[in-house]
Amino acid sequence: MSDLFEFIENGSPTSVPGFKASGVVAGFKRSGAPDFALLYSDTPADAAGVFTTCRFAAAPVRYCRELLSRGAKLRAVVINSGIANACTGKPGLEAARKTAALAAAKLGVGPDQVAVASTGRIGTQMNMDIIARGLELAVPALSSDGGNDASRAIMTTDTVPKAAAVKVKIGGAAVTIGAMTKGAGMINPGLAGLHATMLCFITTDASVDCALLAEMLEENAQNSFNRITVDGDMSTNDTVLLLANGASGVVIRKGSAEAEVFKEALLAVMKNLARRMVKDGEGSTKLVTIEVVNARSTADAKLAAESVANSLLCKTAWFGNDPNWGRIAAALGYSGAVFDPDKCDISIDGLPVMTQGGDAGTPESAAVEKVKKSEFTIRCDFHDGNFDYWVWSSDVSYDYVKINADYHT
Repeated sequence: MSDLFEFIENGSPTSVPGFKASGVVAGFKRSGAPDFALLYSDTPADAAGVFTTCRFAAAPVRYCRELLSRGAKLRAVVINSGIANACTGKPGLEAARKTAALAAAKLGVGPDQVAVASTGRIGTQMNMDIIARGLELAVPALSSDGGNDASRAIMTTDTVPKAAAVKVKIGGAAVTIGAMTKGAGMINPGLAGLHATMLCFITTDASVDCALLAEMLEENAQNSFNRITVDGDMSTNDTVLLLANGASGVVIRKGSAEAEVFKEALLAVMKNLARRMVKDGEGSTKLVTIEVVNARSTADAKLAAESVANSLLCKTAWFGNDPNWGRIAAALGYSGAVFDPDKCDISIDGLPVMTQGGDAGTPESAAVEKVKKSEFTIRCDFHDGNFDYWVWSSDVSYDYVKINADYHT
């Protein structure tokens, strides 16, 4: 951890001065669990976002892209859980716009100051009566302590809410960055300025203009949310929004030392939440770090690392405590990465299992002990260049199949 920032206990988006949030039961979920969240800024906030690259991007994604392209300052974000409002055509886009308008009227702000996000079942039209009910409950429930309530309300197959915040020293003054995220399956984000659905909402009381916010968010997403995979499936709704209300009075300018400190603290929050998403992956029992080092290019390292991270044979072996390095080697080999297999070494938590493309001679019992752990690292050394890449992945268990086989029924 940097000496310049520290994590706040039970931190959330509302750890940041000037932000409020709420999480309520509107009626989207048959379970009766909270399913509607509202995030609100006391003052207009500069904003940036990164979104799914899926061609079937959901209506809220399309709406937010349009909103941010106009440089709109945001006052609120409305989030529902239970219906994705994806593959819903013109009615779905109109529902997103109407949601923003209804929220704006309740909050006394402009419709173009309200962003919208959704997660849940694809292909179902939005029920505007439930949206209206959610707003009736969520607006009066807004609280500067409501961040963790909101983080619970955006969950789908998540087993735990995920929120965090840091306090960072910039120029002798304190700046706060808070965030909440959800996502446990259909996690393999391909965020671009830009894999259930990955949603993240970040707040800060620093003053940062939209262009710099976008630049930092896009670069940090490449080193956090775009480095995780649960099942290799990208969602239609992946969204990360960053709001800066300037309440601290600290101005972050491009190219400054303060900008580098702020960016480092922002990345710490994003990586914290990205890691927790993988740990909470649907049915997950392991968090596995895949490192590919000394590759010919970053592109080769990325191809190789992601191939291992998304291999069902590797992921099921990890669940079964099987250190089957042959599956890892195969995934590297078909990844499309260019490397010399006769130079390749593979280790599991520092224990050699492959040396120069063949069996390292390590007793299997020793390797089994490594993969029994809830967290371990697989390092693949190509000895072929100077480029590296890493990915956080999870195993695939029986529960993953049960969860996704029963998702609709």
